[in-house]
Amino acid sequence: MSVAELLSLDGKVAVVSGGSGGIGRAVCALLRAAGASVCNIDSHRAQPVAGATNVACDLGDATAIEALCSQLPARVDVFVHCAGITRDGVLWKLGAQRWNEVLRVNLDSAFHLLALLTPRLRERGGSVVLVTSINGERGKFGQSNYCASKAGLIGLAKSAARELGSFGVRVNCVAPGWIETDMTRALPEEHRLRALNETAAARLGQPEDVASAVLFLASPLSAHVTGQVLRVDGGQLMA
Repeated sequence: MSVAELLSLDGKVAVVSGGSGGIGRAVCALLRAAGASVCNIDSHRAQPVAGATNVACDLGDATAIEALCSQLPARVDVFVHCAGITRDGVLWKLGAQRWNEVLRVNLDSAFHLLALLTPRLRERGGSVVLVTSINGERGKFGQSNYCASKAGLIGLAKSAARELGSFGVRVNCVAPGWIETDMTRALPEEHRLRALNETAAARLGQPEDVASAVLFLASPLSAHVTGQVLRVDGGQLMA
């Protein structure tokens, strides 16, 4: 098999949650370039992704996700969970509402979507990639809700990898460090400079860096890789 074939998703169907965001849009574009047809699930306010089938859903609402069943492709080979929000605050000021909003969108929706798509993934085997964060491994001041949600994705991926492996379904995580998106550009410059100083590669990541890792994990090139966390952080977090 050639290198091109090993990276090909020709004829495959990919479902991406949060595909309208910075990372998600790059993921959708690269999966399409690799030959996959793409279905993007995002909020009603999100901008559609060109070239993809766009399905609107409140990802913080489990009932709304369950109602998606008939709107999603009958065949699913790849599921990539990119959906994520932040509602920052130190834990003693965070409050239940901001805690729950982040957990529902970032973590709960991954569970509900994966449970919904599992019967379709099991039919032919496939690949699941959950986009977590290095902050789910190390924690971060003022982001206990976000970090807990991202750590939860790692636990979900490892458990799902064990449960679905015998059906030919691989489940992995990509853990970005600081990635230049609209979300990070809205943060204070001092945070950006701190992240840059932490990074061994002497540059901050781009959405395409994450998309490349997702393609690797979605493609036949990673056929014997499951239950893993692949950091895409330029060496920002080393262990």
